[in-house]
Amino acid sequence: MKRNFTEWLSTFRDSIATYSYYIDFGKVYGNVENIKIELNILNSLIGSKSIEKDFENILSKYPETLKCIPILLAVRNSEISVSDENGSFIFDFSTSKQTVSEYSDFMKKSGLFDLLQNHLVNNLVDYVTGVETGLDSNGRKNRGGHLMEDLLESYIKKAGFEKDKNYFKEMYIHEITEKWNVDLSAISNQGKMEKRFDFVVKTESQIYVVETNCLYAYYYASKTWQIIYGKYGVTTVAQTYLPNGDAVIVNSDDVTTNGILNDGSVVVRDNNKMICGLAKSD
Repeated sequence: MKRNFTEWLSTFRDSIATYSYYIDFGKVYGNVENIKIELNILNSLIGSKSIEKDFENILSKYPETLKCIPILLAVRNSEISVSDENGSFIFDFSTSKQTVSEYSDFMKKSGLFDLLQNHLVNNLVDYVTGVETGLDSNGRKNRGGHLMEDLLESYIKKAGFEKDKNYFKEMYIHEITEKWNVDLSAISNQGKMEKRFDFVVKTESQIYVVETNCLYAYYYASKTWQIIYGKYGVTTVAQTYLPNGDAVIVNSDDVTTNGILNDGSVVVRDNNKMICGLAKSD
């Protein structure tokens, strides 16, 4: 059956983002709540006229406030590395490995004393909520991947497949080989490499393995997909995105210039829009 790929691609949506895709506020609020008491203790430093002395007193009396310092600099790790004319140093904020005066020096040189003393912020709980919100935007890549998995699974179910009966989630190559006695050595380096697929769909005549991806063409990225098709043959397609958003197919003898595979599969790509994956024609 001949398909009109232009018509098919025109049905693609520009985004699969849900309302909760952008920020996981539950995670943000939870992280802030975990250090809320310590942040309120440090709030006493706002507008302090003797901030170094006050900070050292707080640290001596409430050493648990130390763990809050990294997030004030938008750092998740409990250790922060710095270098200056005297060498390189690693400050540990999980335990008091440095002296109180050394931590005070860190606060001064990092600009945190200036932030607090000059009322550049009015409340550290609100400030850290903003920091956590900004940091959480980095999680969109993972959330996008899960959204694509959920979307694809909904289509698999609508097609009449049943989970753990004729479609499966997160199956490894060795599990596919053992379950259906198929030779997948071509994509496992003769059994030396393990790989997990997001979905495996089994029909009477074929096995389809699916790896979902959710990318935007304006990202500087390259990604390789693998498809099992036909009578368990395998092909690999490498697609690289240029800075201007153009998609370029490379390193595959089975790809024509327009992105259609010789076996009838199509590379799903749309310049400056979402790249949704690969599909195979009947």
